Amino acid sequence: MEKLTIVVPAFNEEAVLNRTLQKLQKIENELIHSEILDYSSDILIVDDGSIDHTWEIIKKFHKENQQFKGIRLSRNFGHQNALIAGLSSAVISADLVVTIDADLQDDPMVINKMLNYFANGADIVYGVRNNRASDTWFKRTSAVVFYKILNLIGVKLIPNHADFRLMSKRAIKTFLQYKERNIFIRGIIPLLGFKSAKVYYRRTPRLAGKSKYPLKKMLAFAWDGITSFSIVPVRLILFLGLLACSLGVFMFFYTIINNWLGLTVHGWSSLMISIWILGGLQMISLGIIGEYIGKTMLEVKQRPRYTIQQHLK
Repeated sequence: MEKLTIVVPAFNEEAVLNRTLQKLQKIENELIHSEILDYSSDILIVDDGSIDHTWEIIKKFHKENQQFKGIRLSRNFGHQNALIAGLSSAVISADLVVTIDADLQDDPMVINKMLNYFANGADIVYGVRNNRASDTWFKRTSAVVFYKILNLIGVKLIPNHADFRLMSKRAIKTFLQYKERNIFIRGIIPLLGFKSAKVYYRRTPRLAGKSKYPLKKMLAFAWDGITSFSIVPVRLILFLGLLACSLGVFMFFYTIINNWLGLTVHGWSSLMISIWILGGLQMISLGIIGEYIGKTMLEVKQRPRYTIQQHLK
């Protein structure tokens, strides 16, 4: 039998964490009693710098039952880094790991199906939403656009998959060899190349609390996904530059012909429009280049992805 560790990143989740941990414990214990999992299987919660009572809840569960483990990061390092912290710790002793968010909008009842695929040789099993009925129109539309853009620039994602997945020990060890700081886990996992499978489930609304991904964070996350995997935005700058130069050559000959025909009309409208458009393109181009330079600077510094303040083993 294999040891499973369920990794749960949590940031200010005091409103739902009690119910989440009770439900995950019940599911894991049922699998243990069915002799599907080893009795040492556990649940690891990563407190990503919460400022509410999340850590106190984790300590309470750990004190009552050693099945619960906890990691407290020294500050908020972000969801992706909290996941990496959990995976790095869990892979030491676990044979496989399931990652799931603390709000339990992803259905933990399909973990059993994931284990079936794992038993049949899959190293990675993706949890995939079968619908987006619970999302707003804007969120559904923006998600479709996001996946299409990433697909166009060559990033192969699993549509409607977030961070609910099962990974084997060797898949995790391979993933942890990717050392970049500007990391986009959803894009890296398919690159590992191991045998994979999908399980489908219906995503439910949050039981309590607020989403940790408001619009601002969602847009930042999408931008990180694009710039972490592709230089297409920089190539787009080159394309716009060539287009502007071609337009300039065209306007040069157009002006000569108009002068020759005596059709020149003196005015400033076309001049001002050209200045504003070209100036805007230059500023956008500098911003995109600056984004890549900034990311390169962060990678070169090689700062730690996270700092562990306390570890409940």
